[in-house]
Amino acid sequence: MNAAMPNRRTYAILGCGMMGREHMRNLALVDGAELVAIADSNTGSREAAATLAEDLGQSITLYADNSDLLKSQEADAIIIASPNHTHFEVVQRAMEQHKAILLEKPMCTTVADAEALAKLQSDYAPLFWVDMEYRYMPPVARFIERVHGGETGLVKMLSIREHRFPFLPKVGDWNRFSRNTGGTLVEKCCHFFDLMRHILQDEPVRVFASGGQDVNHLDESYDGETPDILDNAYVLIDFAGGARAVLDLCMFAEGSEQQEDIYALGPQGKLEVQIPAGKVTWSPRDRSGPFVEAVDTPKDALAAGDHHGATYFQLRDFHAALVNGGQAKVTARDGLRAVAMGAAAHQSIDTGQPVELDFTS
Repeated sequence: MNAAMPNRRTYAILGCGMMGREHMRNLALVDGAELVAIADSNTGSREAAATLAEDLGQSITLYADNSDLLKSQEADAIIIASPNHTHFEVVQRAMEQHKAILLEKPMCTTVADAEALAKLQSDYAPLFWVDMEYRYMPPVARFIERVHGGETGLVKMLSIREHRFPFLPKVGDWNRFSRNTGGTLVEKCCHFFDLMRHILQDEPVRVFASGGQDVNHLDESYDGETPDILDNAYVLIDFAGGARAVLDLCMFAEGSEQQEDIYALGPQGKLEVQIPAGKVTWSPRDRSGPFVEAVDTPKDALAAGDHHGATYFQLRDFHAALVNGGQAKVTARDGLRAVAMGAAAHQSIDTGQPVELDFTS
C-alpha cells in the first residue's frame, strides 16, 4: 500500500458488459479506488471496456478468462458483474483468492444455489457484499431514513411501483430466458424485495402473485425458441409484523413520467418517493400537507450509470468498509432472501396459490 494514500485499494472486475462498465465509471469517482484489471470472454465487451478505461484514465490489464485474472492479479477487491447464471460458479472461484467481493444481484438464479453460497459465505472472512443498488438511490435513501425515523408511525402498507422499459439487450441476449436470469421476479425484482425487507425491518411470511408475458419479446426467436421472461406482475407479500407490501411491475411502460414510486403508509400519514423526480412527499392525515422535499443527486454520479447515482454511493460505502475493516451493509443473507422471495412469486404465478415462507432460521 502506498503510505501517501492510506485509503487506496485496487479492484478487478469479472464481466465488463453493461453493468461492469457502469462499475468502471463509478470506481473512477470513488476516492482511493483504483481499477487494475477486467476479465470478459466476449471480445466486443473487452474492447468497449478498453476504450472506456482510456477515456477514464484507468490503466488496466484485460483478460479473456476469469481464471487468468484471478491467478495473475493481486487486487484487493473483486467485483463480479458476469451474467446471472454464472454467479454461483464465478463467485466460488473468486472466494478461493480470499479477497473482498462485491457480487452483483441477483446473488444466484436459484434458491438452492443461493442457500449454498450463503453457507459458504458464513465461513468467509473477507468482506462479502451483495450489490443491491436501489437502497442507495439518494431520494430512496432519504425516504427510508424518514420512514425509520417514525414519521408515518408503524408502517402498515408499503407499495413499490416500477413502470419502465423492456429488458435491455445483453451480450448473446442471455437475459431473454428465465433459465439464465432466474426469472424476471428474481433478476429484476430482487431489488424491490430487498427494499421491502429493509424498509419494514421485517421478514415476509406469505407471497401471492399474478403475472405474465403479454407484450414484450414475443416476436423474437433464438434458435427457434421464444423468450419466456415475464413483463408484468402484481406481487402481494404479508410480513410477520402485520404489514402488507405490494409490487406493481410493468415493463412496457417506457412512456411513464416516473419509473419508480414507493409509498409507505402508517397511522400518522403517507410518505412517497419518486424516481427520477427525486422528491420525497409527506402527506399527514390532518391534511396540512403535502410537504415536498427535493433530494439532489450529484450530477457526476447520475451520469455514471443507470441507477440514479446508486452505484456510486454503494461503491463508496463498500470501499470505506474495505479500508476500515467494516461489515457489509448488504449481506449474503439479504441476497438469499431476495432470491427466495422472487422465486416464491414465480411459484405462486405458476400454481395460482399463495406460497408460505419461513425465514426464522
